[in-house]
Amino acid sequence: MPAASPGLPAELAEETRFYLRPVGLGTGGQGRRLAGGPLVFADCEVIWRRAGTVERRIASIEEIETWAADLDGVWHDVVASRLALLSAPRERPDGSTLERPLLMGVINATPDSFSDGGEHLDHETAISHGARLAAEGADILDIGGESARPGAAPVDPATEMRRVLPVLAGLAGLEAVTLSVDTRHSEVMAAALAAGATMINDITALTGDPASLPVAAQSGARVVLMHMQGEPMTMNLAPRYGDAALDVFDYLEARVTACLEAGIPRERIVVDPGIGFGKKGAHNLAILRSLSLYQGLGCPVLLGVSRKGLTGDQDRARPPRHRLAGSLATALHALNQGVQILRVHDVAETRQALDVWRGITGLKS
Repeated sequence: MPAASPGLPAELAEETRFYLRPVGLGTGGQGRRLAGGPLVFADCEVIWRRAGTVERRIASIEEIETWAADLDGVWHDVVASRLALLSAPRERPDGSTLERPLLMGVINATPDSFSDGGEHLDHETAISHGARLAAEGADILDIGGESARPGAAPVDPATEMRRVLPVLAGLAGLEAVTLSVDTRHSEVMAAALAAGATMINDITALTGDPASLPVAAQSGARVVLMHMQGEPMTMNLAPRYGDAALDVFDYLEARVTACLEAGIPRERIVVDPGIGFGKKGAHNLAILRSLSLYQGLGCPVLLGVSRKGLTGDQDRARPPRHRLAGSLATALHALNQGVQILRVHDVAETRQALDVWRGITGLKS
């Protein structure tokens, strides 16, 4: 049996789950660039779990590579693949290199969304709102016709299409803005793509409708795969995890694999850990602390924390519109963890915070 690198196991059992989480991220010093972006890392938290136990060690990239060289062929390839995916550059929705974080503006064409339900149910109001978000700096506009807030009842596809299709048509002429449809129904996806959308944002990660994966694969659209435990009506009653951050990673990895097998290339996939979707406060915070972990999936990471109550009863007691400071604090944390897309209601304020962050990090325009 080969000798293990300090603190790392000499071998890994077949059923082991293995992860790398970049740590010590910054904009200077030696190391690898995270996802081809401005952040650099020289160390990782090496995580492996088996039979309900989780072990973690901090090691340098050099130590990890030396350790991997002593492992058998399969595990050597797994470690090498994880490192390669952490460093691989990501793409923008238009196929160009993603060199700066993007903002996705929210347009809820619904009567019951948690923050702004009913405000943009009227088509003209929603179109005007979308144009304003684009002028404020949104790179992507995400139009949804079904609320997914905790406790929300499902909406039939016909109602959803009546809400979103006129909005998509009204925004289709905007330049340099990607239009996304927020839906879990294949019928709505197909109609929205025909109306000008080029991105599908699905809270069920293309599992909620058996036809959604083929529709997405054949469309050529970018797809956002989000993690959700349960259904919106009941998802936050009693969610359970062994390890929230790792369980979410495992689910998203399985969905990325399913998309690859269906013919959707990794370049068209975005992953979202789904803050608040089947997750209580401790689960959300554990995931937020581990955001760099999801770069190991080799896809852009999208985060939606805008106006959500994250830190306890006092935070949740504030009306959603009074949570901007917390939303910005979380957004800046996410940027420092390499998140590439922020889904937000308050585009102008987030754009200002993002521009300041870019100035501090020296990131290109």
